[in-house]
Amino acid sequence: MSANGSRVSDPAGRHSGATPTHTIGYHASHEQYPPSVLLRNVQRAAAAGFRSAMCSDHISPWTERQGESGFAWSWLGAALQATDLPFGVVTAPGGWRYHPAIIAQAAATLAELFPGRFWVAVGSGELLNEHITGERWPSKAERNARLRVAAGIMRALWNGETVTALHPIRVDEARLYSLPAEPPHLVGAALTPETAAWMGDWADGLITVATDRETMRRVIDAFRSNGGEGKPLYLQVPLSYAATEEKAVAAAHHQWAQALFASSVLADLRSPAQFDALSATISTDEIDRRLRISADPAQHLAWLAGDLEMGFSQINLHNVCREEQERFIDVFGERVLPELLRD
Repeated sequence: MSANGSRVSDPAGRHSGATPTHTIGYHASHEQYPPSVLLRNVQRAAAAGFRSAMCSDHISPWTERQGESGFAWSWLGAALQATDLPFGVVTAPGGWRYHPAIIAQAAATLAELFPGRFWVAVGSGELLNEHITGERWPSKAERNARLRVAAGIMRALWNGETVTALHPIRVDEARLYSLPAEPPHLVGAALTPETAAWMGDWADGLITVATDRETMRRVIDAFRSNGGEGKPLYLQVPLSYAATEEKAVAAAHHQWAQALFASSVLADLRSPAQFDALSATISTDEIDRRLRISADPAQHLAWLAGDLEMGFSQINLHNVCREEQERFIDVFGERVLPELLRD
């Protein structure tokens, strides 16, 4: 099947056995598995040779068909203890579901417990997760403004400062007493060149999602040309791998059709039911053109080699096919990772 091959010091580099330039890791999808199963998956991935990991941070799955959504911050402590992998998480600290002082404390605790192994990526969030507090859902521009302030609050707290602020996020004499020797890297999460450009001068790195090569290149160039030159690039790769092409296509359509939605749509839908309704309009042919779908490990290897050529230092793989997760981990550990992790 065809697909567009072309949708933090460095914690990846500190992991024992990692190459100096890049790692290939495992993306843990809280939306698709109970936390206990997800923990076993990431342990299996570590044993198979994956050298980093990251996870999502949702209160709801994208669709009812996925059906899970454990609390990322509790799970991260268990996962970091159960493996020796460096981990990251993508979260939204803009003051809806999470206050930035709380995320700063959670991240500082993990970074103190597991030095050099934790990074946090921040984005402007999705209504799907943030509406639960009952607050008004503002425009993207306003959410970005709050995110920038939130990032500043988090960094100040990690520096040991006492923080008070009134607008746009209220903070009253917040201070963290348990701090790591080094704060976690604060990575910017961007799906568009516009957001990547805006993050270039203040984020410690960039994470984006694998899509077509032209879009990925524009996102990277926007980040680098606006203050991000020399900063690490991270990539989350959603893919569908199974024993047969038919299973891989069916799994992609059943589990990850929302990957075809524009970032503005992803941000503004309110419930899994709404995502399900829109996903029903997407054909398997559309999925096949947009997502990396193949039962051939060599095809995935070629796509990932192209990612590395673009300059990504950490690539975390998300196989959306739930029923083939163990096969995916074992086969990629044997046939894909060794080729990509050669010195």
